[in-house]
Amino acid sequence: MTKSEQLANRLQEVILNGTWIANTNFKDQIDNLDWKISTKKVGSLHSISILAQHIHYYIMGIKNVFDHGKLEIKDKYSFDFPPIESQTEWDAFKNKFWDDTEKLAELIEKMPEGQLNENFVDEKYGSYLRNIDGMIEHSYYHLGQIVLIKKIMNE
Repeated sequence: MTKSEQLANRLQEVILNGTWIANTNFKDQIDNLDWKISTKKVGSLHSISILAQHIHYYIMGIKNVFDHGKLEIKDKYSFDFPPIESQTEWDAFKNKFWDDTEKLAELIEKMPEGQLNENFVDEKYGSYLRNIDGMIEHSYYHLGQIVLIKKIMNE
């Protein structure tokens, strides 16, 4: 298995279907979650829906680099989303999240090995490998938060 294939699998594991690292994934945690629960705030923590949208924001941003060669996202906007106000909106977001993750995984899987060490848009952002690895690690971080928020809500 190539490094590109390994990275694509790791992305799918954390978002869509894996249990190896955290014994869960985003889809497992939020797919059947009611929109009212997903948007509920616990203290000063971000809601589950905001955390999921935050990760999707980065997936879309990296996917856009693959598709168009442009990095158009900014960290300062990575938590700025219109409120989800219905189950229909929540379901539409989740479907887009799953679909964009699959598409990005396909792009990563087809990536030539040599491209992993090339600059990601600009030298200041590091390599493709660093950005893809960083996004996966970032996803696990917020997945852990979602698991804890759900536990707190169930107490």
